[in-house]
Amino acid sequence: ERGAWVLSDRFYDSTYAYQGYGRGFDLSQLRAIMAFAIGGVRPSLTFLLDADPATEGARLADRFAAGQAADRFEREADDFHARVREGFRRLAEEEPDRIKVVHTDGPVEAAQAAIWEAASRL
Repeated sequence: ERGAWVLSDRFYDSTYAYQGYGRGFDLSQLRAIMAFAIGGVRPSLTFLLDADPATEGARLADRFAAGQAADRFEREADDFHARVREGFRRLAEEEPDRIKVVHTDGPVEAAQAAIWEAASRL
Protein backbone atom coordinates (compact mmCIF):
# COMPACT_ATOMS: atom_id res chain seq x y z
CA GLU A 1 0.00 0.00 0.00
CA ARG A 2 2.88 2.37 0.63
CA GLY A 3 4.65 1.51 -2.63
CA ALA A 4 7.41 -0.69 -1.19
CA TRP A 5 8.60 -3.77 -3.03
CA VAL A 6 8.16 -7.08 -1.26
CA LEU A 7 10.33 -10.00 -2.34
CA SER A 8 9.59 -13.61 -1.54
CA ASP A 9 11.30 -16.79 -2.63
CA ARG A 10 8.06 -18.79 -2.53
CA PHE A 11 4.34 -18.03 -2.57
CA TYR A 12 1.15 -19.74 -3.65
CA ASP A 13 2.47 -20.90 -7.04
CA SER A 14 4.81 -23.20 -5.12
CA THR A 15 1.85 -24.65 -3.23
CA TYR A 16 0.11 -25.46 -6.51
CA ALA A 17 3.24 -26.92 -8.08
CA TYR A 18 4.44 -29.01 -5.13
CA GLN A 19 1.17 -30.02 -3.50
CA GLY A 20 -1.15 -29.98 -6.52
CA TYR A 21 0.99 -31.20 -9.37
CA GLY A 22 3.70 -32.96 -7.37
CA ARG A 23 1.60 -34.63 -4.69
CA GLY A 24 -1.64 -34.84 -6.65
CA PHE A 25 -3.87 -32.80 -4.34
CA ASP A 26 -7.00 -31.38 -5.93
CA LEU A 27 -6.13 -28.07 -7.59
CA SER A 28 -9.59 -26.58 -7.18
CA GLN A 29 -9.48 -27.25 -3.43
CA LEU A 30 -5.98 -25.76 -3.23
CA ARG A 31 -7.17 -22.67 -5.09
CA ALA A 32 -10.06 -22.21 -2.64
CA ILE A 33 -7.77 -22.59 0.36
CA MET A 34 -5.19 -20.21 -1.11
CA ALA A 35 -7.83 -17.61 -1.99
CA PHE A 36 -8.88 -17.57 1.66
CA ALA A 37 -5.29 -17.60 2.97
CA ILE A 38 -3.91 -14.78 0.82
CA GLY A 39 -6.96 -12.53 1.02
CA GLY A 40 -6.55 -11.16 -2.49
CA VAL A 41 -2.81 -10.46 -2.22
CA ARG A 42 -1.19 -11.38 -5.51
CA PRO A 43 2.32 -10.86 -6.78
CA SER A 44 2.79 -8.33 -9.57
CA LEU A 45 5.62 -10.40 -11.01
CA THR A 46 6.86 -13.93 -10.47
CA PHE A 47 10.03 -15.48 -11.83
CA LEU A 48 10.11 -19.16 -12.67
CA LEU A 49 13.77 -20.20 -12.71
CA ASP A 50 13.73 -23.18 -15.05
CA ALA A 51 16.57 -25.50 -16.01
CA ASP A 52 16.80 -28.76 -17.86
CA PRO A 53 16.45 -31.69 -15.42
CA ALA A 54 19.94 -32.94 -16.26
CA THR A 55 21.39 -29.54 -15.39
CA GLU A 56 19.43 -29.44 -12.14
CA GLY A 57 20.59 -32.95 -11.26
CA ALA A 58 24.23 -32.07 -11.87
CA ARG A 59 23.95 -28.95 -9.72
CA LEU A 60 22.37 -30.92 -6.89
CA ALA A 61 25.08 -33.56 -7.13
CA ASP A 62 27.72 -30.84 -6.84
CA ARG A 63 26.04 -29.42 -3.74
CA PHE A 64 25.76 -32.84 -2.13
CA ALA A 65 29.40 -33.63 -2.97
CA ALA A 66 30.34 -30.38 -1.20
CA GLY A 67 28.63 -31.66 1.95
CA GLN A 68 25.20 -30.04 1.76
CA ALA A 69 22.46 -32.40 2.93
CA ALA A 70 19.39 -33.00 0.78
CA ASP A 71 16.10 -31.63 2.10
CA ARG A 72 12.86 -33.60 1.98
CA PHE A 73 11.95 -32.31 -1.48
CA GLU A 74 15.40 -32.96 -2.89
CA ARG A 75 15.11 -36.58 -1.71
CA GLU A 76 11.96 -37.07 -3.80
CA ALA A 77 12.05 -39.28 -6.90
CA ASP A 78 12.66 -37.88 -10.37
CA ASP A 79 9.00 -38.33 -11.38
CA PHE A 80 7.92 -36.06 -8.52
CA HIS A 81 10.32 -33.35 -9.73
CA ALA A 82 9.08 -33.76 -13.29
CA ARG A 83 5.48 -33.23 -12.13
CA VAL A 84 6.46 -30.16 -10.11
CA ARG A 85 8.35 -28.68 -13.06
CA GLU A 86 5.41 -29.33 -15.35
CA GLY A 87 3.11 -27.70 -12.81
CA PHE A 88 5.22 -24.57 -12.67
CA ARG A 89 5.38 -24.45 -16.45
CA ARG A 90 1.59 -24.81 -16.75
CA LEU A 91 1.09 -21.97 -14.29
CA ALA A 92 3.43 -19.82 -16.39
CA GLU A 93 1.41 -20.64 -19.50
CA GLU A 94 -1.81 -19.68 -17.69
CA GLU A 95 -0.42 -16.30 -16.53
CA PRO A 96 2.33 -15.24 -18.94
CA ASP A 97 2.01 -11.55 -18.02
CA ARG A 98 2.79 -12.29 -14.37
CA ILE A 99 5.03 -15.35 -14.47
CA LYS A 100 8.25 -14.85 -16.41
CA VAL A 101 10.19 -18.00 -17.25
CA VAL A 102 13.93 -17.48 -16.83
CA HIS A 103 16.06 -20.22 -18.34
CA THR A 104 18.91 -21.03 -15.98
CA ASP A 105 20.87 -23.62 -17.93
CA GLY A 106 23.49 -21.04 -18.84
CA PRO A 107 25.65 -18.63 -16.88
CA VAL A 108 24.28 -16.99 -13.74
CA GLU A 109 24.85 -13.58 -15.33
CA ALA A 110 22.39 -14.35 -18.13
CA ALA A 111 19.66 -15.24 -15.64
CA GLN A 112 20.44 -12.15 -13.58
CA ALA A 113 20.14 -9.94 -16.65
CA ALA A 114 16.80 -11.49 -17.64
CA ILE A 115 15.43 -11.01 -14.13
CA TRP A 116 16.59 -7.41 -13.89
CA GLU A 117 15.18 -6.57 -17.33
CA ALA A 118 11.71 -7.78 -16.33
CA ALA A 119 11.83 -6.37 -12.78
CA SER A 120 13.02 -2.94 -13.90
CA ARG A 121 9.83 -2.50 -15.93
CA LEU A 122 7.87 -2.28 -12.69
